[in-house]
Amino acid sequence: MRNRLLNAWRLGLKELMSLWNDKVLLIMIVWAFSGGIYSASTATSQELHNAPIGIVDEDRSVLSERIAGAFYGPYFRPPEMITEGQGDAGLDAGLYTFVMIIPPDFERDVLAGAQPSIQVNIDAMRVSQAFIGANYIQNIVLGEAVEFVQHRRSETVAPISLAPTILFNPNLTSAWFGSVMEIINNVTMLSVILTGAALIREREHGTLEHLMVMPLGAFEIMLAKVWAMALVVWVAVLLSLYFVVERALAVPIAGSIPLFMVGTLIQLLATTSLGIFIGTLSRNMPQLGLMMILVILPLELLSGGMTPRESMPQAVQFIMEFAPTTHFVSLAQAVLYRGAGLDVVWPSLLAMAAIAAAFFTASLLMFRRSIAAQG
Repeated sequence: MRNRLLNAWRLGLKELMSLWNDKVLLIMIVWAFSGGIYSASTATSQELHNAPIGIVDEDRSVLSERIAGAFYGPYFRPPEMITEGQGDAGLDAGLYTFVMIIPPDFERDVLAGAQPSIQVNIDAMRVSQAFIGANYIQNIVLGEAVEFVQHRRSETVAPISLAPTILFNPNLTSAWFGSVMEIINNVTMLSVILTGAALIREREHGTLEHLMVMPLGAFEIMLAKVWAMALVVWVAVLLSLYFVVERALAVPIAGSIPLFMVGTLIQLLATTSLGIFIGTLSRNMPQLGLMMILVILPLELLSGGMTPRESMPQAVQFIMEFAPTTHFVSLAQAVLYRGAGLDVVWPSLLAMAAIAAAFFTASLLMFRRSIAAQG
């Protein structure tokens, strides 16, 4: 056993040297855990920010001008005063997210207590902005109308008092959530790519046949690729947490980074084994890319990192219980956001370890069968 581990160590060093000579993969790794995380966290904001709005003012009154002047940054861009035809064309062209139409005699009807309506057309393809912006517009318009009529802004006294307390992300900053989720997605994607590409590269260059004639077994060859590629991604995750998430994005890490890195190591064992499995089934790089689409997208989209698992069908929730990313997302959110310790996340660690062992065993059997067929 000692000789087998030593062989795996030496083969792993060879894999690291091969990766070092592959500048394209190196650039992809560096970008994925630096600029990729930063841009994905800051450029895909879920808050209402600089939303374009057009206003069709058919009343031209003091109240309508007051409502138009109440829309300002950072939530909205300065509103554009347009005609009704320009509003429809602007929505079709994607120039506006919101178009508000103030009808004629609006101020007169408000003062008369006739409760006139303001039409708001919303581009609902921008789902998050549409939902949040509709509430903002309603509050702004009602507040300005009430203050205009009563000459002061008053609030209705509610029979109860609701005191919400926002935990873990008090400013509701999407970058705090997006940065960690992007790291999780990159861990899954790159570990599968690196191990699968390493195996395909051996086959395309003919070096796999050279390894087969040496006193090496499938276990040593596979273990070498797993530990080498896992180490590269593991180090990249650690550096990204310290320099990108904590420093550049100023995201506070509530829990233990060493505990998270232990979970990352178990996740990497599962995903690198999955990469070997896909690489064994694929015959070239294009096939590897196509098969990765079928595997990576469900792992990322259905793991609970982008949408809550509770909103998914029960069948999907059950199937994803056997995916390592589901438990990795749960562990990462518990440790990094809520400061959970080992007493809380041990079920996730145990589930990840069991899935990783199953993936490694299945990949080893498939890889061993592939080598035997070639021999």
